[in-house]
Amino acid sequence: MDRYAVVGNPISHSKSPLIHGMFAEQTGQRLAYERLEAPLDGFAETTRDFLQDGLGVNVTVPFKEQAWALVDERSAAAERAGAVNTIARRADGTLYGDNTDGKGLVRDISVNAGLALAGLRILLVGAGGAARGVIQPLLAAQPAQLCVVNRTVSKAEELATLFGDQGPISAAGMEWIEEPVDLIINATSASLGGKLPGINPSLIRPGHTWCYDMMYASEPTAFNRWAAEQGAAHCIDGLGMLVEQAAEAFLLWRGVRPDTAPVLKALR
Repeated sequence: MDRYAVVGNPISHSKSPLIHGMFAEQTGQRLAYERLEAPLDGFAETTRDFLQDGLGVNVTVPFKEQAWALVDERSAAAERAGAVNTIARRADGTLYGDNTDGKGLVRDISVNAGLALAGLRILLVGAGGAARGVIQPLLAAQPAQLCVVNRTVSKAEELATLFGDQGPISAAGMEWIEEPVDLIINATSASLGGKLPGINPSLIRPGHTWCYDMMYASEPTAFNRWAAEQGAAHCIDGLGMLVEQAAEAFLLWRGVRPDTAPVLKALR
């Protein structure tokens, strides 16, 4: 049976085996998918050992940048993002890396939530790896403006420079922006600790602004609770992004894209 895995540290919480198991059942694919915890100093060795006979891995925190360095060839999305979250072993043994996070985010917002991104003013909060991985697909959706805000402004400016050829992108400090926007995407991990990014409540126009937290939990995240209190039109967590990026990985590996709607419904 074809073997796949998700590699991370920690990894016991990962929903990926459940998701890919449902994908396989739905599409009639015979595969086994497992969790693989790599030592913090042993990602490359652990992954190479698995891929001696395994056909692919998903990569989660904190190894996405190490995965970028490990592979032999990268997709354009992975190359620009500086991070790989999906690796496929080819017939000749070489490793191909892709980054499906951005595709997953855009599809969750545009298809599952039904919000067309073209022409919107979007605020992306954070300038770390999670933000970097989704900028190119967001700009490809042709927003009116994508502004990256971060506590350390220089990091946001680096991303604006790096992706400047992809579309209308700018950078700012957390406290610089006050005028309402159409969509706020929280790409920080602050919600996992119950904290909030330091952005102005005036960014949310009650009944109009959508808010999206790339993190997810069994209860609404701290960011989405705050957004709802400010009157946000819709508050969405990152579970749909998780399912959609997994579907893109499944397509790369198996050549078929599963229907994500029943899987997301089951997880909810």
